[in-house]
Order: sequence, then structure tokens, then C-alpha cells
Amino acid sequence: MARDGDINEPTREFPDYPTSESLRDRAEGSPDHDRDPDREPGPRAPAPVGGGAARGLLWVLGAAALAVVVLLGVQATGLLPDFRNPFAKEQTDRSQPPLLKSIRDLSRYVAAEGNFQVVVDVQNDRRNVPDFLLNERTLFVGAGRVEAYVDFAKIADGAVVVSEDGKTAEIKLPAPQLGETDLDMDKSYVFAQQRGLINRLNDLVAGDPNRQQQIYKLAEDRITAAARDSGLAARAEENTRKMLEGLLRSLGYEKVTVTYTAP
Repeated sequence: MARDGDINEPTREFPDYPTSESLRDRAEGSPDHDRDPDREPGPRAPAPVGGGAARGLLWVLGAAALAVVVLLGVQATGLLPDFRNPFAKEQTDRSQPPLLKSIRDLSRYVAAEGNFQVVVDVQNDRRNVPDFLLNERTLFVGAGRVEAYVDFAKIADGAVVVSEDGKTAEIKLPAPQLGETDLDMDKSYVFAQQRGLINRLNDLVAGDPNRQQQIYKLAEDRITAAARDSGLAARAEENTRKMLEGLLRSLGYEKVTVTYTAP
């Protein structure tokens, strides 16, 4: 049975339920209307990255690509200098100018020239020592030339005798000589080289800069010896004789005799 006090009290109001109109008004309104006025303000959650940042990145990439295309186009027209590699290899020449030390007058007639090629195979090792420890073998292909010449400066007085009628001439010349061997480094090369472990370590500590010079000298000696046995001097005698006979006969001499003195 209800009490009198409870009967006289007013009926409590139930909270209003949201309708479709109120939901629409809440969605169209500002975010401040959605917040509870009794709730204390707190830190907001970071907004997720949306399409705006992605579109900005695409704009930056597009602008960079356009700049590259424009630069390449301008370079193709020749208006700008060529782009250079900032890490390109550079060579600096600090050599001193050549110094003229002497001038020598030559009176040589080069009558023949021989071109030679020699293969030098030199091996230096030690007895009872394995080759992988101490061994040095070089296979060098050397190419060089040797000239055969007649030195007209050595013609003695009375070496040229002309007959009274001017039709005969006798000439005595010094024997042809062989010049120094000229090793052609453009055509010479090391074909193969073997070095032991101790030899390699020795090169790192104290290398021998004259080792290659020894190989070159050996190749030059071999070529010089081959030139002596090749008949190059005899070819020079024959060519010099033909040259003088043709020259003097063009001057009116009918008989020309060329002889050579002993070397």
C-alpha cells in the first residue's frame, strides 16, 4: 500500500531517447556539441594521416621529375655545359720541362735496319727450396730494332780517287757498323710471371725497381747478338754501294768502284 508522501510526489521524467532528427542535427553540428559538458577536457588523439599528405607527396615527386626532365632537355640543346662526375678520376702532371743537354752532328748513312723479336725465359730459385716459397720466373717477349750504318765522317783523305778523264771513280769507305739495340716498349710485354711467397713478401718490404731493367738488358743483348749473325752488315754494304753508284753515274761517271776497309 502506498504511502501518502509517495502519492503526493511528482512523477519522475524519463530521459529523452534520440530521434532521427536529433541524430541528424548532431551529425551536422560542431564536434563541441557531441562532447559531454560535464566531462573535463583532455588531450585529443592525433588525427590519422589522410589523403591530403599523400597528395602533397605526389606533388613533390612530380615537381622533382619535371625539373629533371627540363634540365635534360636544356642540356640536349647545348645551352648548359655537360654534367661531370664529381668522383671522376683525375690525373695531375707535375713533370719538369725537357732539358737539352747536347747536340751531336751525325754523318751516318743508315743503309739497313733489322727488326727482331726475342722471348726471354729467366728463372731464379734456390736448391732444396720449394718453388712456392722461393722462386722467380719471368717470361718476357721483347721486340727491338737494330740499324746498320756507314759513318761518312770516318772517310780518310785520299779515299776518293777520280781518273783524269773523269769517267772512273774509286771510293774507300769504312765498314758498316751496327747501332745500339732500340727496344720497342710498345711491342714488348711480360707474358707470364711466377713469384714465390718469400719473393712477394720481399717486394712488399723492399722491392727491387731494377728487376725489370735486368730483363730489358738481357733482351737487348739477345737482339744485338742476333743482329750480328743475321747478315745485316753485309746488307748495309750492298745498299751503300748501290746508292753511291747510282749517284755518281748520274753525275757522268761511267765506272764506280766502292770498297770497304777492315773494321
